[in-house]
Amino acid sequence: MKRPISLPKMFFSIALLFAILPGGAGATPTSDVIERFHANLLSVMKEARTLGLQGRYSRLEPEIEQAFNLTLMVRIATGSFWKKANEAQRKDLLSSFKRISVSTYASQFNSFSGQSFRTLGEKPGPQKTQLVETQIMRPPKAPVKITYVMKGDRIIDVLLDNSISELAVRRSEYRYILSDSGIPGLINVLNEKANKLIQE
Repeated sequence: MKRPISLPKMFFSIALLFAILPGGAGATPTSDVIERFHANLLSVMKEARTLGLQGRYSRLEPEIEQAFNLTLMVRIATGSFWKKANEAQRKDLLSSFKRISVSTYASQFNSFSGQSFRTLGEKPGPQKTQLVETQIMRPPKAPVKITYVMKGDRIIDVLLDNSISELAVRRSEYRYILSDSGIPGLINVLNEKANKLIQE
């Protein structure tokens, strides 16, 4: 059985990918993208019960498509398998990746009890990325720090408490599925997970 790849090695691999990707065509990333996404997310949380899972999914789908560079994210997460995939496979993979991404947000942000979002600031990141540091305020509990990694004017990764990279975790998880059953297998797994998440 293959051993899971360590997060430090994963961060290095992702950094190398950033280095060879083209720049953001002169776009300057700002915290405005995050502020807008958070405002929409908070609105959905406040209406969570009325909307239900399907309603939250419908409201969040266009916001996530606008705020996140899903194509670049899935490209990094699947590595060489993306390069080998044909156009139909890439299209289906992107669709399933979007479904699991939106489903995860729709299922996790399912209530409102006084939470708010706070933007702490932004700073340059590695390989021409921009890091936007934020917090989820959730009194009386301690705030949770979330850092968004941006390439151009869109999000490509989310760091929880400055240490856990969502993209690195996905890349590690996908690695085994891809090795066993390729792109078709990963598409099936992502769609099955998304279906379970959005079942009320």
